[in-house]
Amino acid sequence: MTIENTHAPEERDITIRNQITELLKDRELSTIEISKIVRIPEKSVWTHLDHIRKSIQTKGYTFKIIPAECLNCGFVFKKRDKVKTPTRCPICKSEHIRESLFKIEKK
Repeated sequence: MTIENTHAPEERDITIRNQITELLKDRELSTIEISKIVRIPEKSVWTHLDHIRKSIQTKGYTFKIIPAECLNCGFVFKKRDKVKTPTRCPICKSEHIRESLFKIEKK
């Protein structure tokens, strides 16, 4: 009796980072949207985005972050450099935050 592996990992023609990079060249996406498209956990997306941000600079691209915004008071997290969306507004303490969006643009 042989056991077949019905849950074999999907083969990928390009790396996850290359796939994310190509997605972000086309449009602005949040980490949740990226995780759904690429089918990886959101925590993994954060790690990949940090690496992509550093590596694309030498290839003539810029990594653009559209800052998160508090949906309660309108505070925009302009000075935030992290890819992870904040959990709470520093002004009104609301947890109703619109996610940061990411895009890759040609210099």
